[in-house]
Amino acid sequence: MEEKMNTNSIDAYDLPERVRTYDADMEIMHPLRWKMIEIALEVLPFHATEYVNVLDLGVGTGCFSQQLFTKCPNSKLVAVDGSALMIELAKLRLGVQAQLVEWIQSDFRSIPAQVLKPNRYDAVISSYALHHLNAQEKLAVLTAVVMAIKPNGWFINADVVKAEYPDIERRIQDIRVKAVTERAPEKDERFLTIDSTRSFLDTLEATEKDQPQTLNTDMNILQEAGIRNAEVFWREYREVVFGGTKIDSI
Repeated sequence: MEEKMNTNSIDAYDLPERVRTYDADMEIMHPLRWKMIEIALEVLPFHATEYVNVLDLGVGTGCFSQQLFTKCPNSKLVAVDGSALMIELAKLRLGVQAQLVEWIQSDFRSIPAQVLKPNRYDAVISSYALHHLNAQEKLAVLTAVVMAIKPNGWFINADVVKAEYPDIERRIQDIRVKAVTERAPEKDERFLTIDSTRSFLDTLEATEKDQPQTLNTDMNILQEAGIRNAEVFWREYREVVFGGTKIDSI
């Protein structure tokens, strides 16, 4: 039985010690996130001079939003996150551009109606956020989010998935744990050995209520939510960039 997303997922990111090390830990555990953001922005067909309305669903420390402003400095951005501390870090990352952002602290499941007005956004972007939802919650959230995208607007997500089959998932996890252990600083006690790395990752994911779906499940959810031409643009093991446009039919 799938767990529901609960406030523990958000509370985990409102702990100062977790937020303080978040970006450094991401470089160890998810060093491909910058490549994923680069690919996601390459897919979005916007030019530097365009005025585009964008929703960042799970802004985190602002990495995706920062790169969006680099590509499209005239963007009008709405940034949603459940963690007040994460939002503060994102503001620091964006600097003066933070003044151009409408900041919304909210659980994904209760985003204010005015944020998700129909046909408001040219694009919705998200990274390393939606895997905290189970399949039913994700469908409900994305259905509301897609309604807020303009016709022919884009949804694009950079996130983690799990393998379809347990034996393949175990092998991918073995590869992942070995790579994290090798990347980590030598004196970081969390990642000294394969066993300590595995223990730390298991505890972290349980605390944050990670619930990644298979890629097929995520694609089906996105299509059912209204992105009927959903496509995978990039994948390496458990990390994936996918999305598409809001169109009436294909």
